[in-house]
Parts: sequence; C-alpha cells; structure tokens
Amino acid sequence: MATINTSGFSERIIIDEKAIQNRIRELVEEIALDFKGKEIVVVGILKGSYIFLADLSRLMYKFNLNPQVDFTILSSYGSSTAPVTKVKIDRDISINVEGKAVLIVDDILDTGRTMQYVKARMRWLEPEFAKTCVFLDKPSRRQVEIKPDYVGFTVEDNFYVGYGLDYNGFYRERPYVAVLESNTDQKIIK
Repeated sequence: MATINTSGFSERIIIDEKAIQNRIRELVEEIALDFKGKEIVVVGILKGSYIFLADLSRLMYKFNLNPQVDFTILSSYGSSTAPVTKVKIDRDISINVEGKAVLIVDDILDTGRTMQYVKARMRWLEPEFAKTCVFLDKPSRRQVEIKPDYVGFTVEDNFYVGYGLDYNGFYRERPYVAVLESNTDQKIIK
C-alpha cells in the first residue's frame, strides 16, 4: 500500500478506510446479538478510542441498539510509546452502569494492563455484564491474561498510527491504520 512521509517518519498503510468500515459493520452485527434488548452503556477509553467508538455507535441504531455513551481517561503511555506498568484514572465515567450492559471500547489491546484495570473497575460498579471491544489486538505484547470479546483486527508487534492511534499526540486523524517507521536514527518504541 501507499507510504506517506511526515517529518522524519514514514507511514506504511496496512488497513485502509474501506476495510475498517467493513469490519466495523461486522463488529456491530456481533455486538447486536449479545446486547439485544439490553440497556447499554458504551464506555470509551480516551483518547485513542474516540474515532472507533464514534463509528461503532453511529451504526448501532441500525441494529435497534440505543446506547448511552461515556468516556474515561486513563494514563498509561504518557508522551512515550512504551507502556508503563501502572494505570491511573484521570477522568472517571459519569453514568451509573449498575445493572446495565456495558461495552468497553479501546483503540488497541497491547500489554492488557489498561483493559484489565478498566474491567476490574467495572466489576466494582456492578453492571449486568461488561464486554470489551478493541479496534486492534496485539497479542504478542500481552503482559496479563486478558482476551477481548470483540476485535477489529489482530496485528503484529509494530507501532501503529491512524484511526485514533497516535505518536506523541499526532496522526490520530488519519482515516487508515499505518505502521510508523523512522526515516532517521530516531527510535520508535513498540
């Protein structure tokens, strides 16, 4: 696929817009089977999930799902690309999820620490059930035992940008997913 040069880095596109939109439709069909007739709260983990969550939730009405949407902000990456071992809540959800069906949405499942933390936190809030949906799953990097309920794409151990995924706050707006590669001696930590 195409390579785009941007300030010392190249983007090698691996998932284009059409493939993303097709997969999102398939995911919503799967989700609709499990959440049919339920009072749903979709919880996005910011910042990376916002594009994926928006596309998922826009299709839900076509499957007679009427979710409430909320967000949490967690710190785990900072300004680097290497995950840290602790997760901190910067903003908690504001919707009461007790007795409701919860769908936790994130951009990427890497080490699993963030999602493990959110799932544990969600159990404490006593929903009817909580399922997880990730846009990208990178199982080769898993440090904790966790498997997402819904996966957009399973990917190799590279550093990805686009469709909500970033490098130091940039590249989120890309409508595709690309592997970010250095054109210089700069290191990209996976």
